[in-house]
Amino acid sequence: MLQIKNLVKSFPGGVRAVDNVSLHVAPGDIYGFIGHNGAGKTTTIKCVTGLYDFDEGEIYVDGKSVKEDPMACKMVSAYIPDNPDLYDHLTCMQYLNFIADIYRIPKEPRAEKIKYYADILELSSRLGEPIGAFSHGMKQKVAIIAALLHEPKLLVLDEPFVGLDPKAAHIVKQLLADMCQKGGAVFFSSHVLEVVEKLCNKIAIIKKGKIIVSGLTEDILKDESLEDLFLELTDNE
Repeated sequence: MLQIKNLVKSFPGGVRAVDNVSLHVAPGDIYGFIGHNGAGKTTTIKCVTGLYDFDEGEIYVDGKSVKEDPMACKMVSAYIPDNPDLYDHLTCMQYLNFIADIYRIPKEPRAEKIKYYADILELSSRLGEPIGAFSHGMKQKVAIIAALLHEPKLLVLDEPFVGLDPKAAHIVKQLLADMCQKGGAVFFSSHVLEVVEKLCNKIAIIKKGKIIVSGLTEDILKDESLEDLFLELTDNE
């Protein structure tokens, strides 16, 4: 579903934020991507989603090249950043309809999907309100609904649980699991290592732009916690 091959991304000054990164996220995977601040997580994610160009390597989403066919990649994927940048002047319903229009979702199925997700995320009574009046957690819920409307094959998230209350976080975890059971895939970064350990069947740890370990969660951890392994691998120079 997502293949990253020998990805290199540098910024002015010669700093390699991502240095020869290779990952494979298969259908059904919930893949956790972890590292310290500045390790290269968000830069990698922005390359995957087309927000950043990159210097070397290839990225494929559902077999299509991010460089050569970016629109096709965007039509089968969705991205939720850690701080959703929504249109505050629109109501929640106006924004969701705007996103549905972009993905050419017919009116009847879009109405059913909006109702379903708004109900389970407890936003139904707020659909007519302007997004600018929403808290960070509520904006995160709107971004999650918008990302799921077109049933993406790949969902890319950067700190998806920031701002969500425990009930909403639990519901989102279930939505991610349901998506993967249907053949989709999730690639997300988080500093909440306990969530990554429980939710993800695969993980990768990045340090100074390089992958230092990746693979099946159970194979990597064995009898060790993810927190202990992460500190052991990232604290030693």
